[in-house]
Amino acid sequence: MPPPDISLRKVTLTDILPLRALYLQEHPVQIRYDACHVRNWSTPYAILQGAQMIGYAAVKGREELADRDAIFEWYLLPEFRRWNGGIFTEMIRFTAVSYVESQTNEPQLTALLYRFCNPVFSDTILFADHQPTDHQLSGVVFRRRNPEDDVFGLKPKDAGDYVLEKDGLIVATGGYLTHYNPPFADLYMETHPEFRNQGLSSYLLQEVKKECYRAGYRPAARCNIRNEASRSCLQKAGFRICGFMMIGEISPEYLA
Repeated sequence: MPPPDISLRKVTLTDILPLRALYLQEHPVQIRYDACHVRNWSTPYAILQGAQMIGYAAVKGREELADRDAIFEWYLLPEFRRWNGGIFTEMIRFTAVSYVESQTNEPQLTALLYRFCNPVFSDTILFADHQPTDHQLSGVVFRRRNPEDDVFGLKPKDAGDYVLEKDGLIVATGGYLTHYNPPFADLYMETHPEFRNQGLSSYLLQEVKKECYRAGYRPAARCNIRNEASRSCLQKAGFRICGFMMIGEISPEYLA
C-alpha cells in the first residue's frame, strides 16, 4: 500500500528537474533515454504527498514515439522507498502503461521491473570505458573526416566525424554523440565490409575515445545483445560491460 495522501499528476519537464538532478546524481552512468525528455518524446508524472513532490515517473513509447506505453524513468526520495511497490502500482494504473524499460545499472526501476513484469528480456548491452589501450596499425592514419571524403558510399550525415585511411582509401568511420546526460558521450563506428576482422574498429574506437576525453566527455557505448562482433570490438578497445537494457511486459494482475 502507498503512504497516506499520495496523488499522481501529469506535469512538465521543468516541474521534475530538481528531483531529476538527484536522480542523475544517484546514477553516475550514461542514461540511454536521457534525450527523450528534451525532445518531447516523453511525459513526466509527479508523485505527491500532499503538496510535496516526493518523486516522479517518466513515460515514453516503447516502439512508436507518439505512444506513452512504457515507464522508463522512476525516482522516489529515499525516505519514501519503502512504499516503492504500492506507489508504482498506482502509477501503472494512472498512466495505463503496458511496459517497463530499465537499464540494470539503475537499481530502483530494475527491481520494480522484475517484480511487476513477465516476460522480461534484454536487447542491448551497455558499456563503460574501463582502461586505455595501445593498439597500433601500420600504414593506417586516423584523422578528422573532410567534407569531400568518400566514406565507402555513406551519405555525409551517416558518416562519423573521424575516419581511418589506408593506402588512400577510407576504411572505417566513427565518432561520438553528446545528446546524453553530461559528461557522457556515446561512441559509434562502421568499417568498410571488405576490411573487417583486421583490428580497424578497435583501433578507431581507441582513437575516438582519446578525442572524446579531450573534448571533456566520458566515453560510453552500447550494442545489440546478439552482435558478437561489436561486443568483442568494444571490449578490445578498453570498454567493459556495465549493464543491460531490460524490457518487461507488465503482468495482467497489475493492470486492473
